[in-house]
Amino acid sequence: MLRTPVAGRRLEILEWLKEPALHFPARRRTTSPEHGVTAGALAHKLGVRRKAAEVHLDLLARVGLLRVRKVGRRTYYRRDEVRIAEVARLFEKGWQR
Repeated sequence: MLRTPVAGRRLEILEWLKEPALHFPARRRTTSPEHGVTAGALAHKLGVRRKAAEVHLDLLARVGLLRVRKVGRRTYYRRDEVRIAEVARLFEKGWQR
């Protein structure tokens, strides 16, 4: 995931999701920031179609870096801070050898 040309974009998404209220205007968030953001809100920020944003979000969710929550017909994504910390520790251990 980190060796692809779009890895920078995915890292940027993770950074934005640290503080969704700061990076996503209220009109693009229909619920409170702790629910996360929708693919539509992310697509608007990235300037791409929703389907392209969903590809990034789904991949980040599959590797466990994002939590997914369905509220009605909408799907919200937010960071999984525990999993991100675990992955960061694994990288640190690997680089110290």
